[in-house]
Amino acid sequence: MSSSFNVREYVLGGLGACGACLFSNPLEVVKTRMQLQGELRARGSYSRHYKNVFHAFYTIGRVDGIKALQKGLVPGLWYQFVMNGIRLGTYQTLVNYGITKNSAGDVSMVRSVAAGAFAGSVGAAMGSPFYLVKTHLQALSDERIAVGHQHKHTGMLQAFHLILSREGIKGLWRGLSGALARVTVGSAAQLSTFSKCKDIIEQSKIFTPGSILVSISSSMVGGVAVVCCMTPLDVISTRLYNQGVDANGRGLFYTGFRDCFWKILTKEGFFGFYKGWSASWFRLAPHTVLNLVCWDLLRSLDKKYWK
Repeated sequence: MSSSFNVREYVLGGLGACGACLFSNPLEVVKTRMQLQGELRARGSYSRHYKNVFHAFYTIGRVDGIKALQKGLVPGLWYQFVMNGIRLGTYQTLVNYGITKNSAGDVSMVRSVAAGAFAGSVGAAMGSPFYLVKTHLQALSDERIAVGHQHKHTGMLQAFHLILSREGIKGLWRGLSGALARVTVGSAAQLSTFSKCKDIIEQSKIFTPGSILVSISSSMVGGVAVVCCMTPLDVISTRLYNQGVDANGRGLFYTGFRDCFWKILTKEGFFGFYKGWSASWFRLAPHTVLNLVCWDLLRSLDKKYWK
């Protein structure tokens, strides 16, 4: 199995991501709200419903109810299973074929970055419809603390039906340009640093071979890399996904990735790209660790029981 393509790599990658999503989804709700707050408005010119990640938790729980902190969980789980199943499965397949190693047999950072970026872009494209609906549901709130466009969906299936009836199949992939940039960069940073750090730690023999501490340590470094590289692209992606559309299916605020980037920069300033940074950190760090550790554990069990 380790030297060739195996469909179980994709299933294991998806299951590992779903396990992480169950715990990180409330932070995803908080992050989405904070990224939409003050959209295209200068600092100090709007009411801040969510002052920081802790205040956002309290505010959402008090006004929308505790259950609101798990909004978008169903499409979120589907997104994680599809996107990360394909992303991690594709990356591991490339690893199995030796594509991420150099001629000396060591993990190559350049090759790992390229493999991670490719795997991420494929996963993002396939999982985009679920992320679109997830963002809509997570942004929906009581009008007293509402931010961004409010899509009045009642659930995932109803959202898919409404988008298809109004915008056609293309509507399900609205905002893909932001998602491709977001996941491609994030995946390249995460998987390359995870693989390289894991290789270094295993060779150094700091921990017992096969110890879960190897995966935890490597994934923590991967989490830091993701937060630093992906947050600005994450803000752009959220804005593109959540914006309303006109009768022709065109965005009300942004025409695409470059337009969104320029408008955020000119209207909100540089720090507009880092709205929700604290929530991104609190979410991405544990999510990355849980994701990669679950994935690594599932692969170890698979090798042990399904040789």
